Amino acid sequence: MAVVDCLREFIAEKQLLSPQDRVLLAVSGGKDSMLMAYVFKAMGYDAIVAHCNFQLRGKESDLDEELVREFAETLQFPFFVNHFDTEAHATLHKISIQMAARELRYTWFEALRQQEGCAVIAIGQHANDQVETVLLNLTRTTGIQGLTGIKPKQGQVIRPLLELSAEQVRKAVEEYGIPFRDDQSNFSTKYARNKIRLEIIPKFEEIQPHFAEIMLQNIAHFEESYGFIQDHVSRLRDQLFTEQGGWIFLEKDQLKAHIPSAYLFFELLKPFGFLKSTLEDVLQVLDREMGQRFESSSHELLLDRNQLLIRRKKEAGAAQMTWHLSEDTLAWHDRVFSMRPEEVIGYSLGMDNVQVDAALLQFPLTIRTWQLGDYFVPLGMSGRKKVSDFFIGLKINRFEKEEIPLLINGNGEVIWIVGKRLDNRYRVTENTKKVLTLVCK
Repeated sequence: MAVVDCLREFIAEKQLLSPQDRVLLAVSGGKDSMLMAYVFKAMGYDAIVAHCNFQLRGKESDLDEELVREFAETLQFPFFVNHFDTEAHATLHKISIQMAARELRYTWFEALRQQEGCAVIAIGQHANDQVETVLLNLTRTTGIQGLTGIKPKQGQVIRPLLELSAEQVRKAVEEYGIPFRDDQSNFSTKYARNKIRLEIIPKFEEIQPHFAEIMLQNIAHFEESYGFIQDHVSRLRDQLFTEQGGWIFLEKDQLKAHIPSAYLFFELLKPFGFLKSTLEDVLQVLDREMGQRFESSSHELLLDRNQLLIRRKKEAGAAQMTWHLSEDTLAWHDRVFSMRPEEVIGYSLGMDNVQVDAALLQFPLTIRTWQLGDYFVPLGMSGRKKVSDFFIGLKINRFEKEEIPLLINGNGEVIWIVGKRLDNRYRVTENTKKVLTLVCK
């Protein structure tokens, strides 16, 4: 089958893009990306060519740019180029040159894609890149997912050449007379990927001449196995997770009964971004460290008495706010407080609204969460009680403690543990002359 027909079928089968979509073609000047540009022209797509000049090889980098520019003009595709100070970026961010180049190009590609109205970014990776990637992932802690290789589509990035081997690319470039330039850095074994391609894979081919083809079959099997695992994990999430108020609850007994390994625990909590090492620590102290907290980049996990609680990290807001008598309402985090004078006396027992003796309030009031040493006199009692002990009595977990507001009088006394209990000192009595209703929503 002709390369053009092969790619057209692959694009349709994997649903990489629609015929009317505009495409950003990432073209370096090598065989793969130059063939990709040629084929997209032959298929009749509306496309632009984007080239990165990383300025790492002096004149050679400029010659790559010149070749891609001329080829884009031949194909009648708009040409865009960006010149990067890659070494400076690597030094500034303390990363490798390869990582710096990756960050720079993908950031620019995405910005250009949006600017030029392109549906996708097309990258010229082929089947042999699949094999190299899987072998490279074997040197890392990627798990089974790392053995599934490169995906044909990830977000707005597509890889339409993944069905073609390096040999097929070479023959097509030769057949169509497509110009290209070899990046000499691709032949340096100081880079791990190059070492795999130039030294490791040839050794495997001495044992099995069809090593690349067999590896592609293995990758397909790995992908199928990983899909089976993910189906199982998805069913476990439905079975074990309880969601309420934006929090995830996971019973410890259920976890121990259904999750026999750290690997499965990692897969179960993967949507929350926790490192495998972090979750191994969780399992180590599962029955010993109540109240211990663990964090990912996006979420927090709390070990409570009989449960694990997971919530998304909250954006930092004001730790406390003052509430003046002149303000009828006040917004604090995700709550809105309001107050109004009342003629009808009849305080509630402290859910979302309470009535207090207005004469006892000293403005401005303060709204904040509890602090060590806070105490109050619970409604209906005469003795004072630590707020922390009150929370323990209600079995309120640490996450919830951090979200419950306290309304503090100007003299430093707790007026109201919002939604839980009014302070007895501020209750409405037969001697009350002016009542204030406080509401929190």
